[in-house]
Amino acid sequence: MIVGVIGGGQLARMLIPPAIALGVELRVLAEQEGMSARLASTNIGDYRDERVVLDFARGVDVVTFDHEHVPQAVLRALVAESIAVRPGPEALQFAQDKLLMRQRLSELGSPTPEWAAVSDKRELEQFINSNGGVAVVKTVRGGYDGKGVRVVRSSSQVEDWFDALDEDGHGGVLLAEEFVDFKRELAQSIARRPSGETATWPVVESIQKDGVCAEVIAPAPNQVPRLAEVASEIATSIAEGLGVTGVLAVEMFETTDERILVNELAMRPHNSGHWSIEGSTTSQFEQHLRAVLDLPLGPTGTRSPWTVMVNVFGGATSRPLEQSYRAVLQEFPFAKLHNYGKPPRPGRKVGHVTVCGDDLDDVTFDARAAAAALSS
Repeated sequence: MIVGVIGGGQLARMLIPPAIALGVELRVLAEQEGMSARLASTNIGDYRDERVVLDFARGVDVVTFDHEHVPQAVLRALVAESIAVRPGPEALQFAQDKLLMRQRLSELGSPTPEWAAVSDKRELEQFINSNGGVAVVKTVRGGYDGKGVRVVRSSSQVEDWFDALDEDGHGGVLLAEEFVDFKRELAQSIARRPSGETATWPVVESIQKDGVCAEVIAPAPNQVPRLAEVASEIATSIAEGLGVTGVLAVEMFETTDERILVNELAMRPHNSGHWSIEGSTTSQFEQHLRAVLDLPLGPTGTRSPWTVMVNVFGGATSRPLEQSYRAVLQEFPFAKLHNYGKPPRPGRKVGHVTVCGDDLDDVTFDARAAAAALSS
């Protein structure tokens, strides 16, 4: 079995160990030399070039993704040649286009913030005025890790985005959403295979800093009795309604009035699921391979009462992470270190640390301290 992964980032890199264990050959189409997934068999090419992607895909049994940016025309060209694409273009379009996502989630009855497509400043001002004088505005395509998202109280705060829409010459809209009064962010991951079998992991708490995931606690602490059931039901409805194949991460808000609202979707392994490598019986990366190959899914229970994953970001120096290994592993022997093989720069995700254990306070302290020591 040969799985082709489009995109050479850390998600493709973390697919390598379970692929080896399963005896699956992994081939990666990377954007450039030296990317995170260089440890796998790697082709270099532009994922936007239909010819390049077709040449790559003809040599594998199934195509899957490290990111969601492959153009729809390229995806549909693969399908037209009867190449297995998982998830397929019909599903991926809802992860690529936030407006399509909101429209489809509304049709499915999924709980979402109030939203509207706005094509000019007047329409945005109307939305702001009808939603308490504040709104979250998002570019419809391309945003991630806080990019393409602004909290605004006036349409003038996204005037440059409207200007860009006008300059494009094809028209277009921005997505305006209700500014949600939430007490924390959650993430529910689910895997689905072509046969329709699904498996969900415990719902987790995701802690953001500057719009970027910084920590994940599994399972989410201080849950009301119905939280896990509701989160799982929402994710299952979305995975089935969109026809997802592989891992789907559903990012959610838990509001101050005890509602669960869907914020974003990621149709691939996701940062909020990295904890599962050590913390779950079946990691999201092994499960993704099982799902796209239509193999029976694995159990998703936890190995320890608590697992905390903390991202490592590049610091003020360009020192490689491995220079800190000896000291970090000496002080935190139970910490599991993950190095993405990226040159560090300030604010860039270059790895993560996971710690499992019985006491949440101890686990959190060790994970945060080990991550801080790696990035210093």
